[in-house]
Amino acid sequence: MTSETHAAATAIQLCCSFCAKPSSAVEKVIAGPGVYICNECVELCNEVLRSEHGEPSDAGAGLSAWESGMTDEQILERLPRVAAAGAQTEASLQRLVTNLRERKVTWARIGAALGIARQSAWERFSGED
Repeated sequence: MTSETHAAATAIQLCCSFCAKPSSAVEKVIAGPGVYICNECVELCNEVLRSEHGEPSDAGAGLSAWESGMTDEQILERLPRVAAAGAQTEASLQRLVTNLRERKVTWARIGAALGIARQSAWERFSGED
């Protein structure tokens, strides 16, 4: 990883990919491949898994119900955290692509892995104009 990429990565505060809380607002954040989950979301997941009477639900429908229960102010409050999570994910993706390029992996292979053209991958991740 270049020092420029490392500096960009450290400038973004880690936040949970599920609840969008920053790492400073929770006890722990666990890193996965391009995603992060906080201890509070892990506990919530554990409660759901332990629940004997949990009803199966469509994940998309559950998310919609969750969002529809939020007030305008709650949604507005959440926007910057979700934007930060998006920036965090983009920084993780950039680090992975930079790592691949340092290993001499071609833009064609990177583009194919992302489902985009070689040229699109280069334009998005090369850092060149």
